[in-house]
Amino acid sequence: MPPLHLLIKPASGACNLRCRYCFYHDEMENREQASYGIMSRETLENLVRKALERAQGHCTFAFQGGEPTLAGLDFFEELLKLEKKYNRKGLPIDHAIQTNGFALDEGWAKFFADNHFLVGLSLDGTRETHDSFRLDAAGKGTFQQVKRTAALFDRFGVEYNILTVVNAQTARRVQSIYNFYKKSGFRYLQFIPCLDPLGEAPGAREYSLTPAAYGEFLCRLFDLWYQDWMAGTPVSIRQFDNYIQMMLGYPPESCGMSGICARQNVVEADGGVYPCDFYVLDGYCLGNLNQCGFDEIEAKREALGFVEESKAVDADCRDCPWAPLCRGGCKRYREPRREDGSLRKNCFCQAYQKFFPYAIPRMEQIARQVSGRLARNRG
Repeated sequence: MPPLHLLIKPASGACNLRCRYCFYHDEMENREQASYGIMSRETLENLVRKALERAQGHCTFAFQGGEPTLAGLDFFEELLKLEKKYNRKGLPIDHAIQTNGFALDEGWAKFFADNHFLVGLSLDGTRETHDSFRLDAAGKGTFQQVKRTAALFDRFGVEYNILTVVNAQTARRVQSIYNFYKKSGFRYLQFIPCLDPLGEAPGAREYSLTPAAYGEFLCRLFDLWYQDWMAGTPVSIRQFDNYIQMMLGYPPESCGMSGICARQNVVEADGGVYPCDFYVLDGYCLGNLNQCGFDEIEAKREALGFVEESKAVDADCRDCPWAPLCRGGCKRYREPRREDGSLRKNCFCQAYQKFFPYAIPRMEQIARQVSGRLARNRG
């Protein structure tokens, strides 16, 4: 078997923020049991034991929510103890966590640094854009707390990147956000387009991101990224890095850019396993690690046809000149489905139709430079 990657929700969908665009809150409202509480030690032990028995080569435990740190620091310390107990093959184990950074202290920062957790810190740009939708339980903005956490991470040497949701506000202020990130020393960035609620036609919410706005955002962001690349001060933007990687003949590391769903294992707090973070819904449960193993989970995945369905190509995409880089995008961005149940084309198709012809000539230039450097390094 190949390496194993698990995305774990130790606090289910519980969160100390009330972000207006939260896709996982929407998922919770679309299943019979909204929250599964905090993961028990028994479930954690079953998860770790079965994962390390299954994995070959290496294993990754990644954590998300809700807000995963609500499970408590003791939970993660117990995780490390269980890994030592069950890692009988001596596998390398990677750790990652996505956090809103709202209530973390020095203890968390030290733990992440000491144990080499790669941390994704959610920040939606400047105070103005961040505080538009990322609110606490009292309805107040959370920008200042997240900036404090970033400073804490810097002080303790935590390896982290910034994850920004591209919504109606952030899309309009790309220059100020990018400049603010550079001034703050943030060099590793992810920008993820905002989703409308499940089954809802896009564009109706105050945070909704239109294809036109997203296309303009990508073009302006690329200009800034390209300028820094040519100046010898590159900033890592995951989406653009992946495009260069694809141009060089390598597969993208980002699942949503592959053109087919990866074989993911998203584990809810009760031990239930799902094929994707965007589909933690009753009809997509593959099994529960408290009752079954990965053989049964893989059999259910095949029976469900989740990965196979993602291979379907929309008729408009077959002759599209940008298909080799676009590849149809993430399955979730092809919802809501047509009346016959089939997936639509990517809801941001218009954005990519604008972006690719605008950026590809310069991406090809960068790809040639990278290829030349790689050749020189090989001697």
